[in-house]
Amino acid sequence: MEIIPAIDLKNGKCVRLRQGKDAATTEYSADPVAMAARWEGEGARRLHVVNLDGAFGRSSAHLDILRRIVERTGVAVQFGGGLRSLEAIREALDAGASKVILGTFALEDFSALPGILEEINPGRCIIALDTVDGKVTTHGWTNVTDLDVVAVAARLEDLGVREILQTDVARDGMMTGPDLHTLSELCTIGLDVIASGGISSAADIVDLIRLKQKHLTGVIIGRALYEGAIDLRSLIRSLDTQPRS
Repeated sequence: MEIIPAIDLKNGKCVRLRQGKDAATTEYSADPVAMAARWEGEGARRLHVVNLDGAFGRSSAHLDILRRIVERTGVAVQFGGGLRSLEAIREALDAGASKVILGTFALEDFSALPGILEEINPGRCIIALDTVDGKVTTHGWTNVTDLDVVAVAARLEDLGVREILQTDVARDGMMTGPDLHTLSELCTIGLDVIASGGISSAADIVDLIRLKQKHLTGVIIGRALYEGAIDLRSLIRSLDTQPRS
């Protein structure tokens, strides 16, 4: 399981939201590029970078921050937030993203997905399934649909998607533990699944490992890293030394 530090961008700064609420913002660094370098220095091999301004429909200069992170570090960067056109997707990939994260754009028009995947390569696309009570949300977590997350994931697999990211919005930034039940269900579909939301300690990572789901390939950690509840270097080292099952 890969440990993926989160770098959420708002007004050019590294922040975290609580429960996906734009107003519930905590700033952790005015230099997200330096933060990316720090996480790389502590062993991260992939970063989760999100343009929160884009997610909420605001303009930003965060593609430039993405470029600088890619130039300064050697880690893979998955980038999302407000990518609601093929042009925006291409711009993110051209800026150095190894993968793009799509949410609203993909989920509001499933028919467009096969063409997008063919255009950019399925291996470079992650579909974000942000959920509230098992229902998928869109438009920066503000619109709760009637779409069941497991049913949506199964449909995405049929359309050629290979990797999804599930975030329980109510847990995000709250350090209340991951949504083990939903994650277990999603992992039975055949897609690779990245867990996000609620991680508070190394014990939560152990709980994810104990699910014994081969398709649970990564976990995103945000607030617990920034507030020192998890030591990234130690966590990655402990995972690297575990015997492979």
